[in-house]
Amino acid sequence: MSDDRLFGLQRHERVMDELRREGAVRVKDLAELLGVSELTVRRDIAALAAQNLLTKVHGGATLPTELAPPARRRGPAAPRFTIGMVVPSLDYYWPAIVSGARAAAAALGVAIQLRGSSYDWAEDRRQISRLIEAQQVQGLLLAPNLEGDAGEMIDWISRLPVPVILVERQPPRWTRTKYQVEWVRSDHALGVELAVRHLHDQGHRHLGLLLSKGSPTSAHLATGWDTVCGDLGIPAGLVFRESVNMDRPGHRDTIAQVLDRCRAAGTTALVIHSDPDAMAVAQYCAEQGIRIPEDLAIVAYDDEIAQLADPAMTAVRPPKSLVGRTSVEQMVARLTEGRRRPSQRILTVPELIIRDSSMALR
Repeated sequence: MSDDRLFGLQRHERVMDELRREGAVRVKDLAELLGVSELTVRRDIAALAAQNLLTKVHGGATLPTELAPPARRRGPAAPRFTIGMVVPSLDYYWPAIVSGARAAAAALGVAIQLRGSSYDWAEDRRQISRLIEAQQVQGLLLAPNLEGDAGEMIDWISRLPVPVILVERQPPRWTRTKYQVEWVRSDHALGVELAVRHLHDQGHRHLGLLLSKGSPTSAHLATGWDTVCGDLGIPAGLVFRESVNMDRPGHRDTIAQVLDRCRAAGTTALVIHSDPDAMAVAQYCAEQGIRIPEDLAIVAYDDEIAQLADPAMTAVRPPKSLVGRTSVEQMVARLTEGRRRPSQRILTVPELIIRDSSMALR
C-alpha cells in the first residue's frame, strides 16, 4: 500500500471521528486540523460520501440521516419520541447547536420540532405553550431568558407536563421545585480562562474584559475572569459591560471610551464578547492607527465570524454542536429511563482557536 493511500485512510478516519463527535464538520476547520489544503479535504469528503458514510453539505459534511438504501425503504419509520426545541436566535450562535441536536436526533430515531423565540420572557412562554398545547412533544429543550426573576420562570418550567432540559442556560443552583432542573451548557468560565492564560503566555500582564451587555454568557465570563486573574496575580478590575457592535447607536463613542481607559491603565490585550463587538473594536482601532496585535492584542469570544476579521482573530469557540447533541442524548435517556434516572447537569469544554490577533508582546 502506498504512503499516499495510507495517509488518505488516516485522514478519512480523522474526518469520521470528528463527524461522530460534532455531528457536522466544516471544510475549513478540517483543513486546519489535518494540516492539508481545503481541496484535499473536499476530495476526502467526496470519497466518504460515495461510500454513504457522510452527507456533503455546503462548506462541510454531516452525518447521514439514513444509511440504508432508499429503495429498500417502505416508508418513514415513526420517531421514538418527538422533542420540542425553543431557541432565542436562528441566525447567530444557535444554528450550530440546532445542527448538533438534529444530528443526534437522526442517529437516535427521534424528531425535533424547532421554534424560534427571542431574548424575551413573554415570547419564550408563548412558544413553549404552543408546543405543549399541540400535544405532540414528549420533552422540551429550552433556552429561556433567565434575566431578572429567574425563579419565577424556573418554577413555571418545572410545572410543565413534560421533561425539560435547559440548553446553554443554568438556573440558580438550588430551586424550590420537586425535581431539580437539568441543563447542558458550555463552560464559559473555563473558556475565558483559556483566553487569559494564552495572552499571559504571550507576555501580557495588563488585560481588559469587554462583556456584551445583557448576554446570558456574561455572568459566567465575569466569574471565570475573576478566578483566572486571581490565580495569575494580575489586575482584574478593567471590566466593561457595554455592547459595542456596529448596530448599536453610539458604538464608536463607547469604543473610544474603552480604549481611553485601556491606555490609561497600560492595557495591552482585550478579551471581547462577542465576535461582532470584537470586530467593531478592531475596525475602530484600524481607523485610529492602533495596530493589532502590536499595540493591542484581541481575543474574541464565540468564534462565529472571528476568522473574517483583518487580522483574523484568535477566538474561544464554545462546543456548540456538542451542546446540541448532548442535550438530545440526555433527553432521550430521560424519556427512556424516567424519573429513576438521576438528574444531570453537564458542562462542555470550549477550545481556543489561535489566529493573528494575538501574539507575543513586543
